[in-house]
Amino acid sequence: MIPVGCFEDQTVAVFGLARSGLAAARALKAGGARVVAWDENEPARATAAAEGFNLVDLKTADWPALSALVLSPGVPLTHPAPHWTVQKARAAGVEIVGDIELFARAVAAAPAHKRPRIVAITGTNGKSTTTALIGHVLARAGRDVRVGGNIGVGVLGLEPMHGGAVYVLELSSYQLDLTSSLKPDVAIVLNITPDHLDRHGDMDGYAAAKRRVLLNQGKGDTAVIGVDDAWGQRICTEITAANRRTIWPISARKAMGRGVYALQGTLYDATDGRVTELADLTKARSLPGRHNWQNAAAAYAAARALGVSQAETVDGLMTFPGLAHRMETIGTIGAVRFVNDSKATNIDAARQAMSAYPRFYWIAGGRPKAGGIECLADLFPRVAKAYLVGEASEAFARTLDGKTPCAEVVTIEAAVRAAFADARAEAKALGGDSIVLFSPACASFDQYSDFEARGEAFRAAVHALAQVDGTADSSKIESREARG
Repeated sequence: MIPVGCFEDQTVAVFGLARSGLAAARALKAGGARVVAWDENEPARATAAAEGFNLVDLKTADWPALSALVLSPGVPLTHPAPHWTVQKARAAGVEIVGDIELFARAVAAAPAHKRPRIVAITGTNGKSTTTALIGHVLARAGRDVRVGGNIGVGVLGLEPMHGGAVYVLELSSYQLDLTSSLKPDVAIVLNITPDHLDRHGDMDGYAAAKRRVLLNQGKGDTAVIGVDDAWGQRICTEITAANRRTIWPISARKAMGRGVYALQGTLYDATDGRVTELADLTKARSLPGRHNWQNAAAAYAAARALGVSQAETVDGLMTFPGLAHRMETIGTIGAVRFVNDSKATNIDAARQAMSAYPRFYWIAGGRPKAGGIECLADLFPRVAKAYLVGEASEAFARTLDGKTPCAEVVTIEAAVRAAFADARAEAKALGGDSIVLFSPACASFDQYSDFEARGEAFRAAVHALAQVDGTADSSKIESREARG
């Protein structure tokens, strides 16, 4: 845990007592603050009460007596309307912050020789993979690295900081909206495409939230910017004009005179005015597809900015074991390979996975986002058959009608059984291998608490299938425990 002492002897409200909220409450208490905690979910309150936190219904709290409101990133700050806690805080002139801001203040308050280095990663897609990849590269190079934020452990639940540590943090737009003083040594903006517009109002609001990761950088810091979309290009141009920091553009689509790029799977370094061919990323088992090549370019740039050698960085990229729920091969039954891409909660993420395979049996659906799957029509010819689940199944079936075979199967378990039967039949008839790709292109909240629970349901369904199929090679069925 990282104690937060900036509110010592002051009263701070914490609203939202899930992972990041509880970690914030613990960190504030350890730093000497008086914490009043609340969550509208009774089990969450019970967990906090069991740890000895003072539960206060914030609807009736003495707001002028509070020094700050620590808000869960899942609670609306501005759109579609400010949450009632936000309204009360603003009316009382109470500062609103998130756990990342508390971390930033703890870093700023530490003596210079104890301050860690910080890598902050944001973007619409690829954040988790890139965060985990950087963590792997740094750890393999012998660095004391801690990975958290929007992935794994909440930032304040990580080990206490010291001057030799590197914190690699995935940051969502929700978290960045609540952050004002974070100063990363390396800030990464992978890409910006439409997502979460209900929470940010429009693309300008969403892009502004992402840009906040760059807000406090200055001389000696490094910005790594994906320039394969118009918003990234604009940000790169604007911060280059400001000329305050080192800027490394990254691309998986085009060669550049400077920066890091990957063309057709080959990674190049052009950061020093020369072009150096680094690695054949098509041989990196856990980094398939162009979007992962961009992730690799970002990870390479970050590691090099932190002083990791070229050889050590490339070694880390090529040995990366992959990220759970993101294009994760979880098992092979006979000639059928199962790929878990539950983290594809939007269309762009699903497009990345679908683009990586020439032909596949597709399991999709859940709670749909605006626009449906119409914009994936160019990839429908790759879909041997679609198996549609959840709230989106009827709408997705209408979109696919006449374009590719599909079936509405309601549950993930039924989809796995049906997709396996069809994929195995094709493999037997044509020879070779078949792929079952679970890439939902939807949120999980119609049937599951989050994409992780949804991905574990897919994994369990594949495991159950393996137990009854005589062609299963149990050594190739990877369990969650086996991944560590």
